[in-house]
Amino acid sequence: MAVSLRDVAEAAGVSIATASRALGGKGPASAEAIRAVREAADRLGYQVNALGKALREGSDGVVGIVVPMVSNPFYASLVHEFEDQLSNLGLKLLIADSHGELDRETERLEALASRRVRGIFAVPAYFDRSSPVITKIARRLPLVQVDRRVEDDSALSYVGVDNADGVDQALRHVRDRGATTVVFVGADDRTSVGRERERAFAAGVERLGLVAQRPIIDRYLFEFGLSAAAQLLRRSALPDAVIAGDDLIATGLLAGFARHGRSVPGDVMVTGFDGTILSDICNPTLTTVRQPMAKIAEVAIAQLTRQIEDAEDTGSHVRLHTTLRPGGSTERTPLT
Repeated sequence: MAVSLRDVAEAAGVSIATASRALGGKGPASAEAIRAVREAADRLGYQVNALGKALREGSDGVVGIVVPMVSNPFYASLVHEFEDQLSNLGLKLLIADSHGELDRETERLEALASRRVRGIFAVPAYFDRSSPVITKIARRLPLVQVDRRVEDDSALSYVGVDNADGVDQALRHVRDRGATTVVFVGADDRTSVGRERERAFAAGVERLGLVAQRPIIDRYLFEFGLSAAAQLLRRSALPDAVIAGDDLIATGLLAGFARHGRSVPGDVMVTGFDGTILSDICNPTLTTVRQPMAKIAEVAIAQLTRQIEDAEDTGSHVRLHTTLRPGGSTERTPLT
């Protein structure tokens, strides 16, 4: 395992910020601290982080990130991970919210680029319509797509999760608890994530021999989950389980069923996707597909490092594994 700045700081008995200043030669640090840090770095074989060095040499160590809705608990947690890891390197994160709108996304990306940030992490608002601006900005400075991607992006970097496997885990989980009829309640195909999860649901249902009801599709919003619950209750029969496209929709479904006096998981099971704080604070707690947010940030930062070091880097796509975390919303005895 590579030696981190944190390891050096602990070995030298100083803070991470002090270790960063001592190794970078910038900012206040006593002669004693500098000597202790450098001795620890030599002893541990620490290599100065290339990203931190490159960023500090330009734009005062600033990296930008554009997300579609920072109020979404998933993106709030993701931004926190990026900010925390970059802060440990002595770097700053400039956060911009596109509100999922193309015009705002274009404006935010152009603004970041004009400020000469050394790199940008971008969550595209659209799979197709965001492609021109994402591609344009990526020609000007290092850019890594996170969570979502645009079409025709083989020359761009991307870090996300295996959405198909995550949806498959949820389907297998409810099937093992007696579900035979299921329905997908998710977002439309304006984003790569919306497309992938809906298609994964259709493929998984066929593969596992389940019966799918007509899906309900709209946006990743709590209010949509409320509406979807009402729509499902107007149908002739509830499905055994609802596979929601994210935790926001899933918590809306839980609230909607509760308002109409229906029991989860007694009358219907519900699963989410993301593993945000919402899954722990709702009642019942939510069974959800957990995304490894710290790992996403770590790998995306490594991708940006390579682009800074090598302007000819063509980018790569990395998909990380998800983990199903059971909660009360599917708490039924598994079939034997």
